[in-house]
Amino acid sequence: MAGDKIRVLCVDDSALIRDLMSEIINSHEDMEVVAVAPDPLVARDLVKQHNPDVLTLDVEMPRMDGLDFLERLMRLRPMPVLMVSSLTQAGSEVTLRALELGAVDFIEKPALGIRSGMLEYSALIAEKVRAAARSRPRRARRADQPAPVALKAPLVSSEKLVIIGASTGGTEAIREVLEPMPANCPAILIAQHMPGGFTRSFAQRLNRLCRIGVKEAEDGERILPGYAYIAPGEAHLKLDRSGANYVARLDHGPPVNRHRPSVDVLFESAARQAGRNAIGVLLTGMGKDGARGLLSMREAGAQTLAQDQETSLVFGMPREAIALGAASEVVALDQVAARLMALAAASGRAQRV
Repeated sequence: MAGDKIRVLCVDDSALIRDLMSEIINSHEDMEVVAVAPDPLVARDLVKQHNPDVLTLDVEMPRMDGLDFLERLMRLRPMPVLMVSSLTQAGSEVTLRALELGAVDFIEKPALGIRSGMLEYSALIAEKVRAAARSRPRRARRADQPAPVALKAPLVSSEKLVIIGASTGGTEAIREVLEPMPANCPAILIAQHMPGGFTRSFAQRLNRLCRIGVKEAEDGERILPGYAYIAPGEAHLKLDRSGANYVARLDHGPPVNRHRPSVDVLFESAARQAGRNAIGVLLTGMGKDGARGLLSMREAGAQTLAQDQETSLVFGMPREAIALGAASEVVALDQVAARLMALAAASGRAQRV
């Protein structure tokens, strides 16, 4: 698309949202709305007519549900899709299902003051459209696909930790890393860029799918092997110590790199508190959050992994980390879990010698 505008098709049954999305997108010089549709059946014909680079899609629409349309679209004509989602418990669960089906990311629809709220999101919406246009559309995992085989559980000290950061595309990438983890794997701390309300649904979904326990982190709780702790939306997650134990700390301070939770905040705390006992992983995402924090972890003696370009939905954050020399290894997504267990096992053997 070099030199061309990003062509966007907006699908929403609300005329107000269609008008606002057109106003916002058309206000940026590098993108334009080529068509709008009030429902998926109209959108189906417009996709064929305009061949858009990005599609924005509401969930609840007449004549065909947005998820049904997304599932058919990703099966027959995979393309970058941004969901437009309400910030409710039900909305978050549907949005996570959309990401599972192949949507790149989502845009939050304000509950009140829709016009002013959407216009405040203008820069973020444009950033998400750009990231979606550069992303690699992927087909959803088949419903009959078997669950991953559990990896061999190493004998690992409770001092060993895995620290993960991700953004765009991260929900499914994190799932792929956590699903094969054995029940007694090292404790895992995760910062995923996601607003409040979504992280609880995300943690609950992973807890149902994984052998390990997955939960939102709580301030002051002890960090234990066999669990993954996800930073709550709207709070930074930090690693801390209380005596001989690791504990979670939640910080509601200002955003870092425009994000709260921030991956850099988590990684920097892991560098200080765990040093070489930590393994850092930076997965798919737009922007640069986490790159400098991963470098701090490596400088503190940690093994550090970055997801490779081929398997990243958006190769922004890993690319920045690799350019800084922050990654000791660059790894394909389907190899991350096995590599983490191998590094944890090697560390455990070294500590017993």
